[in-house]
Amino acid sequence: MQSSLESLQAAAEIVYRQVPATPQFVWPLLSRHAGLTVWVKHENHTQTGAFKVRGGVLYMHRLKQRQPDCPGVIAATRGNHGQSIAVGATQQGLRSVICVPEGNNPEKNAAMIAQGAELVIHGSDFQESLEHAHRLTETEGLHMVGSFDPTLVQGVASYALELFAAAGPLDAVYVPIGLGSGICGVIAARNALDLTTDVIGVQSEGAPCYALSYRAGKPVSTPRADTFADGVATRVPVPDAVDMINREAARVITVSDAAMLEAQRLLLSLTHNLAEPAGAAALAGLLSERSKMSGKTVGVILSGGNADAANLRQLFGTEPAA
Repeated sequence: MQSSLESLQAAAEIVYRQVPATPQFVWPLLSRHAGLTVWVKHENHTQTGAFKVRGGVLYMHRLKQRQPDCPGVIAATRGNHGQSIAVGATQQGLRSVICVPEGNNPEKNAAMIAQGAELVIHGSDFQESLEHAHRLTETEGLHMVGSFDPTLVQGVASYALELFAAAGPLDAVYVPIGLGSGICGVIAARNALDLTTDVIGVQSEGAPCYALSYRAGKPVSTPRADTFADGVATRVPVPDAVDMINREAARVITVSDAAMLEAQRLLLSLTHNLAEPAGAAALAGLLSERSKMSGKTVGVILSGGNADAANLRQLFGTEPAA
């Protein structure tokens, strides 16, 4: 999946019609704590509080051009992908149906409904919701939007273009992996710019399907996704994403839920930014490798800030990490 710089820039122009560029900063206290120069890319500053809206806006724009009579779209999500689809679909005048698992983040559910989505609650985890969405695709006559697609990757690559333009050459970028659009967007932008930056994926120890796939050289699923970080709680990897990550990423590492919670606390105390657990995974990954990265200039993707009430209680010490 190769994209030219011109194609990524053209995609970014469509994204910017609805999603303004987000900031990236070097926070001195965070850099001092890590022992290196850390650029934080603030995707918590989009209108949905997460990076995925970039892909949703681009996807719906192109879908409407290809299929002007499309009756609507359907997707499965733990939250941020669904918000992106709802925003993009509403902009294009399309119906959107979003499937979520039981016990999903109630704040994200409310946000998707407010953005125009029809919510369907089904299954014990993301994978069961996804399988239900595929069944509804036929009965409802809707267009299925997966969480990984070349158009979604091109849309979210716009944040990587912004980061590289502001920060200049980086030694490495740490990116959380849910189903892979974010890290593949960073890889696409790096390659289009002809940079040598290492791209490092970060997963939860309890949901390590891409880390296992990286080590095995082929897609490896897991029977469960045991993590409080819903943005990375996936157990069946996308083969196309595995292929690109295995070929182009420097490595894929895992971190504990406790490490993500501590990274959330650091981002809040040292930068005054709230990250959701998956949004703090990249910093947790960097901190787990700080000795090997000492003295380097590194980016971390704060991929989202949609922390729920239970997570906030964990952050402020009234509940332990799950």
